[in-house]
Amino acid sequence: MKKSRVLTLFVLLFAMIFTLAACSDEPAAEPEAKPAAETEETAVEEVEQAAEATEVEEVAEATETTTEESSDKYQIPAAEDGKYNVAFVYVGPHDDGGWTQAHDVGRVYVEENVADVHTAYIELVAEGADAEQVIRSLARKGFDVIFTTSFGYMDASELVADEFPNIDIVHLTGFKANGENFGNLMGAMEDMKYLAGMLAGSRAMVDGNPKLGYMATFPIPEELRLGNAFALGAQETCPDCTVDVRWLNTWHDPILEQDAAKSLFDSGAQVVMTGADTPASAEAAPEGKWGITYDYSENCKVDACLTSMYWNWGPEYARIVEASRDGTWKGGWEYFDANTGAMGLYGFMDGETMQPGVADLPAEDIAMVEDTLAQMLAGEFDRFDVFTGPITDNQGNVIVAEGETLDQEDLDGFQQFGAPCEICMYWWNENITAELPSLD
Repeated sequence: MKKSRVLTLFVLLFAMIFTLAACSDEPAAEPEAKPAAETEETAVEEVEQAAEATEVEEVAEATETTTEESSDKYQIPAAEDGKYNVAFVYVGPHDDGGWTQAHDVGRVYVEENVADVHTAYIELVAEGADAEQVIRSLARKGFDVIFTTSFGYMDASELVADEFPNIDIVHLTGFKANGENFGNLMGAMEDMKYLAGMLAGSRAMVDGNPKLGYMATFPIPEELRLGNAFALGAQETCPDCTVDVRWLNTWHDPILEQDAAKSLFDSGAQVVMTGADTPASAEAAPEGKWGITYDYSENCKVDACLTSMYWNWGPEYARIVEASRDGTWKGGWEYFDANTGAMGLYGFMDGETMQPGVADLPAEDIAMVEDTLAQMLAGEFDRFDVFTGPITDNQGNVIVAEGETLDQEDLDGFQQFGAPCEICMYWWNENITAELPSLD
């Protein structure tokens, strides 16, 4: 369309010049005679070439502007010659003490344990248009593998993967893949949330206060799945416990997370578990109350922290990078369980010491957590066991009948988001007092 307008303009200009020349009083020098058809063809070719040159110049100018805008907002790292280049796109700061820092520890693991690899990261990348721009810039820079580490990067990752079929893009934690160079990666953190729920319920029973709290980020399947796993675990040790919910609508906001934690404690919660990035759930706990942190193994630092459910991304990232370089990686749906060693429950893994608020819990409850964890690590208890019936929602509906279980599409999906699931994850377990979040 643009080229057509430019071509029309040049044709009109050529016609005006020809007309003016024809009307001039001064006789023009007679050029060497050429056939009329050849003269007309040459003129048209010149006009087309000028139009094409103008279009190329305009496109180049627009591209230059886009690159400058990207560089002004985000520093796009360079790939290194002779290395296999791996980039990470982070939604939060690399040292947030939570989700993003756990990924950055995984990045460092890749650089230190995989030969001839160069890694780089871009932090605080907003979901949406910014993410698309950053991912595309990394692809243009020559990165071989790009890990995009937030649910809201899913559509941007898919789009750029289609544009750059020779670059592998691995997205966390959505539900899309193309079977080629774009895949989805997530782990069954519901295993660890289930165990954390057991600890929270036991603590609440000992303290004589059966109220628990959950700080949820966004209304996506992941957050309902993890909240339900926590609630199911709490039922095992505290059948009378209830769980209240506060929605944050952010992954990382230290002030908002502190406010949400205080709100839950003020409303009566004895133990608060978080799905967000900072250790606010423990740091905001008043005397005699407790928090459970998330994502990063070193964020359970205060005595009020019962435990942390954390990630160990390094081995999984190294595996994918090596498969990508070998040409054997295909973008599908990868969902690993606790037996991979890619996640942990703080205080219960090798070399770790139980937190003070856990060490004095009833021996039978500690044994239940330890035995279930051992089964998980041995591959004998997995995410599907967590969601095996009977399970009833907080409206009295039987979600999963006794002896049945959810499948992967149910764990991952909302029908409202177009997922091909049957039961899906848009429900709250019977001990959760909150209403379902709006999906509008």
